[in-house]
Amino acid sequence: MRRLRITAGPYTFTARLEEELAPRTCAAMRALLPLRAKLVHCRWSGEATWVPMGGRRLGVDFENHTSHPAPGQVLVYPGGISEMEVLFPYGATLFSSRVGQLAGNHFATVVEGAEHLAEVGRLTLWEGAQDFSIEEV
Repeated sequence: MRRLRITAGPYTFTARLEEELAPRTCAAMRALLPLRAKLVHCRWSGEATWVPMGGRRLGVDFENHTSHPAPGQVLVYPGGISEMEVLFPYGATLFSSRVGQLAGNHFATVVEGAEHLAEVGRLTLWEGAQDFSIEEV
């Protein structure tokens, strides 16, 4: 089982790649690694943070997708009616954007460090964008 190291601000998380549930999405995301970006709060989706990926596209369709991720279920919206983005939820989330509700592919799940997810949300909401990275370990 492959693992990811996710760093959000001062916190480090270990996540399990969900290759059995989203094999094409996991392969496409692994091709982007290491990913380094800024993590910002996303008020439209509730208790979640996101990484805007702009005009990039993953080249995959919906796979293991949801609009209601649990805290620590990392999603990627592969692009389409809104820009590509990585969603990093820390609490109650209904994934959406300015164009309405979205569904993202659940490709990774935090398995270590989940107790710090809410603090990442607080940091991005009250202190602004945080450094963010995903790399395979």
